[in-house]
Amino acid sequence: MVGLKPSERPPTTAVKFLGAGTAACFADLLTFPLDTAKVRLQIQGENQAAQAARSAQYRGVLGTILTMVRTEGPRSLYSGLVAGLQRQMSFASIRIGLYDSVKQFYTPKGSDHSSIITRILAGCTTGAMAVTCAQPTDVVKIRFQASMHTGPGSIRKYSGTMDAYRTIAREEGVRGLWKGILPNITRNAIVNCGEMVTYDIIKEKLLDYHLLTDNFPCHFVSAFGAGFCATLVASPVDVVKTRYMNSPPGQYHSPFNCMLKMVTQEGPTAFYKGFTPSFLRLGSWNVVMFVSYEQMKRALMKVQMLRDSPF
Repeated sequence: MVGLKPSERPPTTAVKFLGAGTAACFADLLTFPLDTAKVRLQIQGENQAAQAARSAQYRGVLGTILTMVRTEGPRSLYSGLVAGLQRQMSFASIRIGLYDSVKQFYTPKGSDHSSIITRILAGCTTGAMAVTCAQPTDVVKIRFQASMHTGPGSIRKYSGTMDAYRTIAREEGVRGLWKGILPNITRNAIVNCGEMVTYDIIKEKLLDYHLLTDNFPCHFVSAFGAGFCATLVASPVDVVKTRYMNSPPGQYHSPFNCMLKMVTQEGPTAFYKGFTPSFLRLGSWNVVMFVSYEQMKRALMKVQMLRDSPF
């Protein structure tokens, strides 16, 4: 047996909420450079004139990371981390921590198991709720990750995370902080279904057929499968979301206009730009997050049971 034993009592909604946010922050700390590399690859080729003026061209995940370290320094890989952690504490807590509760809400009374449709509906609901609350943090995170700083003389648009919120609201209006919310809702509804529903089903089947017990190997296999499915179905929407949220005012009229320009200027393969870092990031993120989440739930329940115990 690996890790803590399952709790005798099922975890409460509060435990799931706190555990999901904490586990997601831990996963972000470990995988953030991959996410930054993904963003750089996704926006590459967006503005041909600007790209021609740049000396840095990104090729592959490792090449992107090495180029960033060489031209901008190692800290550039974690640009936007503060906003990223703020995002996870609000975003993951809702979409992951509330998934089971919403799934039970949609499950008909008297039913022992939730159908796939019910699980997909729960994933879409919590994904949309999470994006609505956490969208400003996502906009700021992407702006930091996409910005290049090639030396001491380079101009930084934002002096810090809070300054970024204020500057975007001042220059683009409060609506600027919710820029790209529709493609982001679409993207995260798909990702949440790919992650939560896939993880839920794989874990359930592994336990039902007694292939694995409810411990680390089971959580690892389920999380890896969830990460691959989520990346495969969400990559096109993710590229459109990244480009639209990072674009200056007026470059794209709408997310649909952004999608059309990508197809006409770069071809349909543009929708899968950055797929490898997306999978490396989302796959590793899922493994770290779900394994940590399962252990966090058990640890928090042990603490709660000790507090409730009279002895």
